[in-house]
Amino acid sequence: MKIITGGVTAAKGFQAASTAAGIKYQGRTDMAMVYSEKPCVAAGTFTTNIVKAAPVKWDQEIVYNHPTAQVIICNSGIANACTGEEGFGYCRETAKAAAETMNVDADSVLVASTGVIGMQLPIEKLAAGVKAMAPKLKGTLEAGNEAAKAIMTTDTKEKEVAVEIEIGGKTVTIGGMCKGSGMIHPNMCTMLGFVTTDACISKRLLQEALSQDVQDTYNMVSVDGDTSTNDTVLLLANSMAGNPEITEKNEDYQKFCEALNYINTTLAKKIAGDGEGATALFEVKIIGAESKEQAVTLSKSVVTSSLTKAAIYGHDANWGRILCAMGYSGAQFDPEKVDLYFESKAGKIKIIENGVAVNYSEEEATKILSEDAVTAIADVKMGDCTATAWGCDLTYDYIKINADYRS
Repeated sequence: MKIITGGVTAAKGFQAASTAAGIKYQGRTDMAMVYSEKPCVAAGTFTTNIVKAAPVKWDQEIVYNHPTAQVIICNSGIANACTGEEGFGYCRETAKAAAETMNVDADSVLVASTGVIGMQLPIEKLAAGVKAMAPKLKGTLEAGNEAAKAIMTTDTKEKEVAVEIEIGGKTVTIGGMCKGSGMIHPNMCTMLGFVTTDACISKRLLQEALSQDVQDTYNMVSVDGDTSTNDTVLLLANSMAGNPEITEKNEDYQKFCEALNYINTTLAKKIAGDGEGATALFEVKIIGAESKEQAVTLSKSVVTSSLTKAAIYGHDANWGRILCAMGYSGAQFDPEKVDLYFESKAGKIKIIENGVAVNYSEEEATKILSEDAVTAIADVKMGDCTATAWGCDLTYDYIKINADYRS
């Protein structure tokens, strides 16, 4: 696997565009489009929140009940959630505008929205944005990067990644972009993520690969414990790499899954590291667990603990908060057997052994915890299963951002 520069336009046949439609934000782009020269098989995973935004319902219908998709249209600023039949109708109108402008089937147009819940979309601006973007579509890395910027809300940076692998003697590329900074506790996927590939793979296996992979990637991210109404990850494959079609779980399928995992893991970590107001990526690794389920439960409990997140912000090795969060997770373990370490690029330090503090240097611990990426490693000594969760520290700025988000 080769890591390359780029995002959604890295794969053959994919183009992107963006525009400033004036939906909510002024002086910046707020709409993006991803287009494939050929129809794609599509896979998707969506929020488990009972309150589902209109675009989620629209995309579920397209992904589950239609053979192909070719266009993704995303707006930022307004989520089109809790908007009733009118909001769902705007998804249809957006797809219709794309169909008329781009000569594609409206049922091949996927839509996504992110932003304030409860507001209706200004459909005239959205339709005008679609028509403005269509002639600007390009397959350049710059076009993909601008699209990644256009879908941001409270994100401080665009999020992209791309890789190349070889399948059947052909170079296959997978690239992706995402947005997400707050209301991140997916329980399925991220807020919005779009992944493209020129691989030739069956729709069934594409969906299976994505559904399986989100369990270890986006499902393991939490910024604030809030599961969005709009969580969506879409994966499009247009077959333009020319590899033999992947129709069974063979070596080619495993290669594809490994590359997809790298894409989704990287994007998930970018979301966690860019959590609203965050100053540090906080990673929690549980090792020595008796089952994967136990490791997942323990790691997610720690990474979502507000007290632990606050301690990470303060560069405070307050290990009791970590053990406490593990204790109320619901997973069974012996606290008197737990070893705990903190690690960053500044070094690694053992904090507790068999549930009791060792004679460690607070000064060294603070130094390790002062980096922009910090890992807590807890060994529960019950088996050989592991899990990793990603989050961020909890800062004053998180409150400031969310106290006046609508204004």
